Order: sequence, then structure tokens, then C-alpha cells
Amino acid sequence: MKFVLLTDDAELVTAAKEGFHPSDSFEHFTSWPEALDSCDGADLLFVDLLTTLDEPHKIAGYERFAEAKMSHPVAAGIPLVLVAPPDGYELDFMAGWPDFVFAHIRRPVTAKIFRRASTWV
Repeated sequence: MKFVLLTDDAELVTAAKEGFHPSDSFEHFTSWPEALDSCDGADLLFVDLLTTLDEPHKIAGYERFAEAKMSHPVAAGIPLVLVAPPDGYELDFMAGWPDFVFAHIRRPVTAKIFRRASTWV
């Protein structure tokens, strides 16, 4: 299986490395254009919502990411697992699209959560 993680949070990267099975392919990116372009053959795309933001607390960056994913020739078909911001993190608003998010996981995200998520596909 192949998993792609978009985050600039070192703790999420460590948890993912520990959580996925050694035979799985795991790629980590801090830039969403690179993550989307790496989705060929991916089973799940994990996205840290905070990493998509251009400005703290402003959802517009996430919307740009979402529109790019939905129109990407490969990434559009890859199920997205959204990593929520920490409890209490305020956003100016939150937009949603039908069937865009496959799963939503809350922080803290542990290796056990990544291991469990890898069984969803």
C-alpha cells in the first residue's frame, strides 16, 4: 500500500513512520502541489489542514488546496483523510464539499491511529 502525508508537523511525520507497516510505501511532503503530484498509486492521502493554510486561522488556503485536489488528474480519485487542527484552534469558517473527505481524524494523531487508518482501504 502507498500512503502520502501532507504536513509540516514533525510529530505527525514520526507517528506515521512508526504507524505504517514496514512493507507499505510512505511519502511525506510539506507542499501540497508536490503531495498531489505524488499520488499516483496512493491508497490514502493524509492532509494536515494547518499545512494547507496560507495565513493562520484563514481557511482560504485549504480551499485552494481542495480545488486543486478535485481537479488533479490523479489525486482527485485518492481518498483524503483530513487531520483536524488542535482543539480550540479557530478558523474564520469551514467549507465542505460532498464526498471530499473520506475520514476526519482529530489530534493528537498517534502511530496507532495511522496503523488503524491503513486498514481502511
